[in-house]
Amino acid sequence: MEDQRIGRSAARERSAYDDESKCEVYWLGDAGKGQDSSVVGGKAANLSRLASAFSVPPGFCLTGETSQVVAEANRDALLSQVEAHYRDLCSRSGDPNVAVAVRSSAIDEDSADASFAGQNETFLNIRGPEAVVASVSDCVASFTSARAQAYREQHGLATDAPRFAVLVQQLVNADTSGVVFSLDPLGQHDDEIVINASWGLGESIVGGSVTPDNYFAEPAGHRMTRSDVSTKERMTVAIGAGTREVGVPERLRGVACLSPVQVTATASLACDLEQAMGWPVDAEFAWTADQLYLLQCRPVTTAGRTTNGLDQERTA
Repeated sequence: MEDQRIGRSAARERSAYDDESKCEVYWLGDAGKGQDSSVVGGKAANLSRLASAFSVPPGFCLTGETSQVVAEANRDALLSQVEAHYRDLCSRSGDPNVAVAVRSSAIDEDSADASFAGQNETFLNIRGPEAVVASVSDCVASFTSARAQAYREQHGLATDAPRFAVLVQQLVNADTSGVVFSLDPLGQHDDEIVINASWGLGESIVGGSVTPDNYFAEPAGHRMTRSDVSTKERMTVAIGAGTREVGVPERLRGVACLSPVQVTATASLACDLEQAMGWPVDAEFAWTADQLYLLQCRPVTTAGRTTNGLDQERTA
């Protein structure tokens, strides 16, 4: 993927506030507001902070007042911005029809208290300006859905979602995807890094339709200590447009989806992220061939545990 720093000054000019659409656009890696979670949401802010040091797929975040987007005139202006920036992403990637993931990055999302996982719409393997515009529009609409409002109320947050933030990011067509925790969210293995992984894109893990492999590694040295390889029957794959959940080929169902070398590299990523962010991390990753990508990074969220500061014993 092309270095995100190329053309960064031009991107900043295009990130200026648009009075008509009430929408701002920031590229991942942009400093200032591009790394401010109160502006672009936790998901985009965290990735922007990490983009220069880790393999983060390029992308941009659109953010603005939700009430303004409801107005048809402003909505049209926003969607025009989406198309222009998608074409810019295509140019940067060298693919005139680059596949992207469209995800929410709500202002109060991916915090230490509420991850918002699954509450707003996500669209994967979206290609072409019209499809990307439609996906962004649907993602913005999901900020005011009954499901999202109920989740906000449950966590003591404002139910009206006054601001939206949507991340459009180049899709990694993963061989293997998963989640790595630098601190066990269940509190059972605090002396180990915990990795959940399965074949294909990560949606089958998120949706609970597959039982992922579990791998454990030591924080010092990142060596794999043990593994629990499951029978993985379902996987999500990219098709021409969008994704489809299919059966895992029989020969791969009982096979470990991560090698010991990949486990060590993934565990090392988690430790590096924890050091960079200053708190135990819950990070989504993807492997394609021999390349490891960082897709999301948020604090570990778990009932009754404080994870917004480092454990002194782990970092001494």
